[in-house]
Amino acid sequence: MPPNFITTVAILNGFPAPAAGSGRPRKDLLSLNVWIEPRLLSGSRGLGQLPKSQRKDERDRAALDKSPDPLATSLKPEPAMTAAKRQPDDPTPESTTLDPKEVQRFSRLASEWWDPNGKFRPLHQIGPPRLSFIRDQAVAHFGRDTKTLKPLSGLTALDIGCGGGLVSEPLTRMGATVTAIDPSERNIAIAKSHAEAQGLSVDYRSVRVEDLAAEGRTFDIVACLEVVEHVPDPKKFIAECASLVRPGGLAVFSTLNRTFKAWALAIVGAEYVLGWLPRGTHQWDRFVTPEELARYAEAAGLAAPHFEGITYAPMRDVWTRNPDTDVNYLMSVKKPPAA
Repeated sequence: MPPNFITTVAILNGFPAPAAGSGRPRKDLLSLNVWIEPRLLSGSRGLGQLPKSQRKDERDRAALDKSPDPLATSLKPEPAMTAAKRQPDDPTPESTTLDPKEVQRFSRLASEWWDPNGKFRPLHQIGPPRLSFIRDQAVAHFGRDTKTLKPLSGLTALDIGCGGGLVSEPLTRMGATVTAIDPSERNIAIAKSHAEAQGLSVDYRSVRVEDLAAEGRTFDIVACLEVVEHVPDPKKFIAECASLVRPGGLAVFSTLNRTFKAWALAIVGAEYVLGWLPRGTHQWDRFVTPEELARYAEAAGLAAPHFEGITYAPMRDVWTRNPDTDVNYLMSVKKPPAA
């Protein structure tokens, strides 16, 4: 890792110690091990390398790489470092919850989903703190036993923008009956194959969020992680997501804050300096502030927003939960029970 970037991260995040409360997620990383495929945690320092027994998974992934990609196209990345500021409540011209270019971008990378050292390495690394947040919020909201191996047993969950299933599978292992949707057929094909290889039952569907909403289905838990910053009309998108939460249910969102710090770390650092993500993955003007996200959720009938941040501790090479929402952050909201 370039020393200049470590210095930048340290200055922006606080040096040398992570923010208050960040010591807790190390315990979360280990406690979540029963729900997350071991490979998902392998990128975190101190958790060891992949055992030889998992080489079969690598062969399976290689076989998936050879499968045809119906959505693969040649796509030139869009400029990522625009300084233009979107007016949060202004609808886009088409007022849609889906950007076809974003679908194509992630479809082209579909075979990388389960490679912890590939293009989606950052998602593997932030997986444990995201999942511990969902678990903690769900356990508190639904009054579940924190010590059971399946705290979400008997609950239904929806994973919106599931990609290759990095969140869907752990939610299933926690006991939830999971439906997972993604507009990319390629992503869904990869997710289905991987879940079958793990012996997990997940209802994967290649549909848009508004298509599922039109069916009138609702879920106890709706998770939408790292999707909001890729849609052209976040207000409408959040409204569609909210319609899928049953009365008395819980929704969890994670996204990126529209700050200079987020631009410096998530775009310049992650995409242009370190190459953690392909250039053009993010557009700063699509980032959403916590205030905007809460306003969209409340306008859609959700209440009691609770925020936590996820920050990178460069000296330990781990991502942790803490109060700092300047870059990556999570929000949980509740739908009031039916009258």
